Amino acid sequence: MTSHSIRLGVDIGGTFTDVVLEKDGQTFSTKVLTTYAAPENAIIDGMQQVCAKAGITPGQIDQIIHGTTLATNALIERRGAKTALITTEGFRDVIEMRTESRFEQYDLNLKLPDPLLPRHMRFTVPGRVDARGEVLVDLTRADVEAVVDKIAQAGFESVAVGLIHSYLNPSHENLVREVLAEKLPDVSVSISSEVSPQMREYERFNTVVANAYIKPLMASYLGRLEDQLRAQGVQCRIFLMHSGGGIISIQNAAEFPVRLVESGPAGGAVFAAHIAARYGLDKVLSFDMGGTTAKICLIKNQTPKTSRVFEVARTYRFKKGSGMPISIPVIDMVEIGAGGGSLAHVDGMRQIRVGPESAGSEPGPACYGRGGTRPGVTDADLVLGKLDPNNFAGGSIVLHPDNSRSALTEHVGSTLDMDPVEAAFGVAEVVDENMANAARVHAVENGEDLSDYTMIAFGGAAPLHAGRLCEKLGVERLLVPPGAGVGSAIGFLRAPFSFEANRSVYMKLSDFDANRISQLLSDLRDETTGFVRTCDATSPIRTDFKAYMRYSGQGWEIPIELTEEQAMNPNAAAYQARFEEGYTKLFGRPVAGMDIEITVWSVNASTPPEEVTPIAVTGAKGPAMSEGTRQVFDASSGRYLDADTVDRASMQSGQRALGPAIVTEHETTIVVPASRDAIRQPDGCIDVVTKGAA
Repeated sequence: MTSHSIRLGVDIGGTFTDVVLEKDGQTFSTKVLTTYAAPENAIIDGMQQVCAKAGITPGQIDQIIHGTTLATNALIERRGAKTALITTEGFRDVIEMRTESRFEQYDLNLKLPDPLLPRHMRFTVPGRVDARGEVLVDLTRADVEAVVDKIAQAGFESVAVGLIHSYLNPSHENLVREVLAEKLPDVSVSISSEVSPQMREYERFNTVVANAYIKPLMASYLGRLEDQLRAQGVQCRIFLMHSGGGIISIQNAAEFPVRLVESGPAGGAVFAAHIAARYGLDKVLSFDMGGTTAKICLIKNQTPKTSRVFEVARTYRFKKGSGMPISIPVIDMVEIGAGGGSLAHVDGMRQIRVGPESAGSEPGPACYGRGGTRPGVTDADLVLGKLDPNNFAGGSIVLHPDNSRSALTEHVGSTLDMDPVEAAFGVAEVVDENMANAARVHAVENGEDLSDYTMIAFGGAAPLHAGRLCEKLGVERLLVPPGAGVGSAIGFLRAPFSFEANRSVYMKLSDFDANRISQLLSDLRDETTGFVRTCDATSPIRTDFKAYMRYSGQGWEIPIELTEEQAMNPNAAAYQARFEEGYTKLFGRPVAGMDIEITVWSVNASTPPEEVTPIAVTGAKGPAMSEGTRQVFDASSGRYLDADTVDRASMQSGQRALGPAIVTEHETTIVVPASRDAIRQPDGCIDVVTKGAA
């Protein structure tokens, strides 16, 4: 990546907007409450704050990298543009019929999520392409014009085009786009052969609809942001973090906004991978907990695990299959509604439930004193002594413990006959167990044993809960890096420029066509490299190749990494060996005598990762200076204990804080359980280990 002396990273979250400025090796950061009506206002406010700290003007910034939850929230809240879908005759109801999978198998009253577009907003055209990409029925301009006239009369703002098998032959989709451009030049258009050129029509149609649905909204927001930044004197280029863990230009982001889904959490995973590289860790559990959600990601060999399908807006207890599948390259993580603002209540079974509803920043948890009356996780943390009411978010927000006690009593304690402390303990344990269970399931799905892993925690709320999570998961070591409270924004500054392209070209190994494969992968390499060059004209570019493979008759594929030699000079025997190796790792053994199929091909182009300086880990060399003690509730013993409070900034390399302890800083608080001790490492990381381990 090109070196820049002054760079700004901005992450819009559901509760806080995090802003980080790097200047000549120094980092300046702040957290401001997210402004929902005009998110760009919080960015300008935060930018002005960090520029003042750094002693510069906004015009001196060389590069801005931005990640946002706006795309995700627009899909969840159904706040997109008035959108039409044009699809092939007979496929009008695909996005409503979904697949045959049931996310709750035995629920006779199961209610499937509503499609993003109701039936009257979905239109069909004749014409048909088969599974080999050959035209079976022609599509004429007159056919398309008749449908476009109906769309014009209805006043749609955006149109999604998803025709059957267009990933193999996009000619019909291109014709529809041409007619739309001629007759409705002001209407936004998205075509599936560009947005998600992959097999499986439900996922592909849903993805292009989602892209079209949020495209006008994101284009408007990005335009306003650019204008406001220019008004502040900012002249540098603006880039966006995408869900696959890389950076794209603002122009590409406006064209493919669906790739911004999960852009903030992706930055967090990049941040954790960078820390893992510094410490030489090959097995890391990334734990990112903010104000609205918690994200858990497995990082192996300093690289986050990736996927090509992600579900947005799961409606049924975050169960797989209950949301909208989006077929885009994405860092594979599990996300649950567990953040500082997640609200607690008691359900009909007299059980405490936390999330997914969040108080966000408006009005926020009860303790914010901004009109919120229902208890959030932050209220429980405050009552349990984990937070200092006068030093929250660097003192910018004064918390009100009495509000927290009242809310916990009214919404939890009165129903379950608990005092405020018991109610707070119950809320904290429920949210911690929810997160621990999500981590266990994610690990099992990927064939991993978390006892071998090191946790890296960041986000404003994660260091408050990470120690307890490690106790529940049997994880021996926890690292809380410098800048943990704004970790995702820092991750944006560590990410490479990258772009991934996928294509569905079905092929059996028994019909292996080496020439076709090498040409396909060469074309994809040229396409992805071209995207990266629009962001960075000089840096070297590396390409990674994958084939998604399965045994004949199976319903899903596994990703198989290919070397450049295997991509450019394909060999059936080598592909079979790589597949059997990957299949055995996941399922224990290969299946003899079955043909193997390849369904999707993938190429990712990226600039080199930022160089990492290894850290020489130090052992404990003396006690950290305590600033006093305060009562903190210890979950393991179920009672309050005296905990030393330590200022993180004053800790010297090798100094140890004996648990229970509280390590404070401006943007978060690290809770060290009684079972652990915390040691400051040379790079400023707080290394929380089991007592006696260091």
